[in-house]
Amino acid sequence: MVEAVVWDIGNVLGIWDPVGYYDARIGPEARERFFAETGIEAVNEQLDMGARATETLAAHAEKHPQWAAEIRAWFDDWALMFAKPVEGSAEVFEEVKAAGFPVFALSNFWAETLVIAKEIHPVLKGFDREFVSAHLQCIKPDPAIYAALEEATGLSGASLIFVDDKPENIAAAEARGWKGHVFEDAAGWRARLVAEGVLTR
Repeated sequence: MVEAVVWDIGNVLGIWDPVGYYDARIGPEARERFFAETGIEAVNEQLDMGARATETLAAHAEKHPQWAAEIRAWFDDWALMFAKPVEGSAEVFEEVKAAGFPVFALSNFWAETLVIAKEIHPVLKGFDREFVSAHLQCIKPDPAIYAALEEATGLSGASLIFVDDKPENIAAAEARGWKGHVFEDAAGWRARLVAEGVLTR
């Protein structure tokens, strides 16, 4: 029986779209070169692990001076990359809270940008507990981040249902006995919560 609902944030509650941002800023061809030549996505993983954004990106810009402006924009314009909500998800989130179920965040996120994200998407202020990679210094699908949630909440196995847009993160949760749902849209997620007895039709 489900006792708490665990949510990823990016592409579940807010749309994380650096590709769209850079395509609009410098064009798709230049964006592909930027990603390939700078390894910016690997740097983003370091930030998810808790590296300080300003220092890390400044050092990376020094290594790639031809892309310095684009690298600095990864933080300076981060809010533009995360500006859009996922349609319908905030409403499902509020339904779950109204039904009396605890809601926990389990997300790969930088410490600095989580603060920004909460201002853009106020729904993110509604979590009962947050388990964020930058704070815990481990990222999904590392089993350690799931274990941290279990230890802190006293809940495990099928008492937890977890939604995430990445199948590998759901697989890691299901390996621990959690219920999992790969997010595609809010309607599908709501239907799953109905099926699990969390929400009513």
